[in-house]
Amino acid sequence: MNPGKLLILAFSILSLVGIGQSQDAANQTDQSSQPPAAAAAPDATAPAVGADQESYLIGASDVLTVTVWKEPSFSGNILVRPDGMISMSLLGDIQASGLTPLQLSDQIASKLKKYIHEPKVSVVIYQIHSKVVYMLGEVAKKGPVEMTPGMKLLEAIASAGGLTDFANSKKIYILRNEGRTQQRIPAHYKEALKGDATSNLVLKPGDTIVVP
Repeated sequence: MNPGKLLILAFSILSLVGIGQSQDAANQTDQSSQPPAAAAAPDATAPAVGADQESYLIGASDVLTVTVWKEPSFSGNILVRPDGMISMSLLGDIQASGLTPLQLSDQIASKLKKYIHEPKVSVVIYQIHSKVVYMLGEVAKKGPVEMTPGMKLLEAIASAGGLTDFANSKKIYILRNEGRTQQRIPAHYKEALKGDATSNLVLKPGDTIVVP
């Protein structure tokens, strides 16, 4: 083959290789400049952890998520007022305190039948604020501690910031109102720390934990 033709052919091959490499580099640059996929946002209406929808009794200051299928005007987060009532558009005031979420959803559905054919209603506990225990004495944070169903002694003390250096852990006790009487229940804190389940007492709303 003519040497001149060989040079032209070699030059053409080198040019094609260079173009391919430039395109690959450009593609890599475009991909690297793309922002990463956004992480999924947390569910803003996730039910409160520990709230049993079948047995939990709604109380004042709790926040409920009410959902009426295909009716956004009736859906949303609703605060339970201090008087135990909630307010909904067209329905007015509805008693919520003392009911389970399922019972309340049935009540709302019954009232909505005046406006909607076969309404489908769901009520879940979004935030729990009505159930508290009280911490007194040698703890980092005195006062009310919001509780979840099933909260135990160690969890409550931890939520209050733990014991101070001056606490007498051997003499901790719980004051509990039962009707018109008040019980004083010894709390075996050190045994509970060691894993004794019977010493890590399950608390009730309104309990007062006293740490001398």
